[in-house]
Amino acid sequence: MRIKICGIRTPEDGLAAAQLGADAIGVLVGQAHPSPDFISAAAARRILERLPPLVSGVLVSHVSDPALLSALIQEVRPAAVQIHSPMAVDDVAQVRRNHPGLTLLKAVHIHNEPPLEFVHRYATVVDGVVADSCNPDSGQVGGTGLTHDWQHSAALVKQSSVPLLLAGGLNAANVAAAITQVQPWGVDVNSGVKTADGRQCRERMAQFITAVRAAANSIA
Repeated sequence: MRIKICGIRTPEDGLAAAQLGADAIGVLVGQAHPSPDFISAAAARRILERLPPLVSGVLVSHVSDPALLSALIQEVRPAAVQIHSPMAVDDVAQVRRNHPGLTLLKAVHIHNEPPLEFVHRYATVVDGVVADSCNPDSGQVGGTGLTHDWQHSAALVKQSSVPLLLAGGLNAANVAAAITQVQPWGVDVNSGVKTADGRQCRERMAQFITAVRAAANSIA
């Protein structure tokens, strides 16, 4: 099972996540809502350049303009891109044509029912989807610390043709239950491994990764 640690802001935190066993680390560039996790494209590139081989650097962006996203990709040079904006299917397809070697992920935000029609529309142009929570009060569409109804994500796993990465309010205490219920391709954590200063905590990352590996082994 793939593990992504998101919201990395320093090369040191990125290396720590990789050394602890994360398969991918996410850097946020292209701000759309209030969050201290967003960094500059130059800072994101410095973080990804320090990652060891076989650990994927993921550009997580909320920009909707495909040309702007392509410019960020050129500057950051990630292995994968996670699109959190409501970018149209045709525009996502344009990004794929411009960067054929990249892995493309599209965020879907879980509300009162599984967004199956939404996922089906994007399935032909992305490599996977990220089932995430949103916070209407703050305007956040990621990194909220809020869980959603995992039944909806489980339905997406069963009915979608692309892999699903589960996000939204995960932490070391609840990720085993989430994996057991949803059985996703991977999990994505941000706020669940942070300390009060907003930095990713080495101890919490280690606890999270250990919990994920144990849960994945139990359902294998």
